[in-house]
Amino acid sequence: MIGKLFGFFSSDIGVDLGTANTLVYVKDQGIVLREPSVVAVKSGTNLVLAVGDDAKRMLGRTPGNIVAIRPLKDGVIADYEVTEAMLQHFVRKVHGRRRGITPRIVIAVPSGITEVEKRAVRESAMAAGAREVHLIEEPMAAAIGVGLPVQEAAANMIVDIGGGTTEVAIIALSGIVYSRSVRVAGDELDESIIQYMRRAYNLMIGERTAEEMKIRMGSAFPQSKETSVEVKGRDLVAGLPKTITITSAEIREAMMDPLNVIVDSVRVTLERCPPELSGDLVDRGILLAGGGALLKGMDKLISEETGLPVHVADDPLSAVAEGCGKVLDELDFLKKVSNPGR
Repeated sequence: MIGKLFGFFSSDIGVDLGTANTLVYVKDQGIVLREPSVVAVKSGTNLVLAVGDDAKRMLGRTPGNIVAIRPLKDGVIADYEVTEAMLQHFVRKVHGRRRGITPRIVIAVPSGITEVEKRAVRESAMAAGAREVHLIEEPMAAAIGVGLPVQEAAANMIVDIGGGTTEVAIIALSGIVYSRSVRVAGDELDESIIQYMRRAYNLMIGERTAEEMKIRMGSAFPQSKETSVEVKGRDLVAGLPKTITITSAEIREAMMDPLNVIVDSVRVTLERCPPELSGDLVDRGILLAGGGALLKGMDKLISEETGLPVHVADDPLSAVAEGCGKVLDELDFLKKVSNPGR
């Protein structure tokens, strides 16, 4: 009975601590929180005013005394104190602000991060109230989350395109055979749209507008029906508000450089794949996860460049968080796949 009571007050959680969004999985409940990784603080202090959805609405719109911060950059912690405050807020939110909660936390991290960056993640989670912290590499978490048979001897290949990093990995026998992590993903696609609008039209647009353009009209491969949309921004010459019409083909052209980096990372991973495992991939193909997998034509682009079948996960945005949650139930397996590099 005491054990059950302790388990209730220390509900274990899995966290996909993403550059763009944070997802929290609570044991036996599934994903209970999905919010932007944004924190609004009072300028010049660490006083947190808003976190998640409330803070994202402030991005690019705050008065001088409020700053909206994204504390993670390229998949790693850029602002330690703000990340700690954000984690603390999310842990309290999922546990209904009950006191005395000391959960065990599994956090997904990019496969290419350094020991110093791993330590920062661990320390942030401990400071946020965890009694135990396990790290799991994002591609492994995504593969487990989408249900790939990672314990088999046959090869599984996953491409997880997030906000800050793209993780490409070949997995077999519960381990990563080869992985490649590039700090080019959704944020870089947004930035390339901002730069294109500035270069081609002398129009200054914000991050949110660029992201909306990417989601609504962006594509990685030519579409059967191209569309156009009106974009509002500031004319860099006159300094006045301005509206222009832009086509989906132009947005695709704007994103080509970062898309090519992502495709190259897939190609390099395939080149490093042991020949025995390469044969498995001809049949099994590549699985796409992460928000970038939702970009129209992403699967076609990678398939065209590699000659392999490419599938998009049923719920690519939840893959990493689901994987973190699943390993909470299997302690031995968690020890086998977590704490990368240790």
